[in-house]
Amino acid sequence: MKIVIDTNIIFSALLNTNSSIGDLIFNSDKHFEFYSCSYMRFEIKKHWDKLKKISKLTDLQLQESYNLVISKIIFINEEIIPSETWIIAETITKNIDVDDTDFVALTKFLRASLWTGDKILYNGLKDKKFKGLMNTAELLELRKIKELK
Repeated sequence: MKIVIDTNIIFSALLNTNSSIGDLIFNSDKHFEFYSCSYMRFEIKKHWDKLKKISKLTDLQLQESYNLVISKIIFINEEIIPSETWIIAETITKNIDVDDTDFVALTKFLRASLWTGDKILYNGLKDKKFKGLMNTAELLELRKIKELK
């Protein structure tokens, strides 16, 4: 199953690789393929100092954590997403958060599900009946169901 991960999930994984988010990323190979936008890497670098401060990790420790997390993600260049998909994604996100347009467009393009921890995005997309939307609790439950099969 294809899962698009947005930036706040990656932030959370970097801040605590032993969390349920880290567990999902590192221990779900049998059930999920994780994807993200190339843009996400730029966002991480943009907030690098903030991540260091919050995590209290050294630059080297944070870099090692970052390398581990991104090794589990397939990055897709947004330029391959057709313009029609971008238009749909922009329409969906314009009253929620336009900064998440990339992730919605990639989710639509891959026919995947979007995993987000952003409550505003999650609730806004739910209100718009966006299909394939998941938070961490829902993804954990889905993995549990898949493991029982």
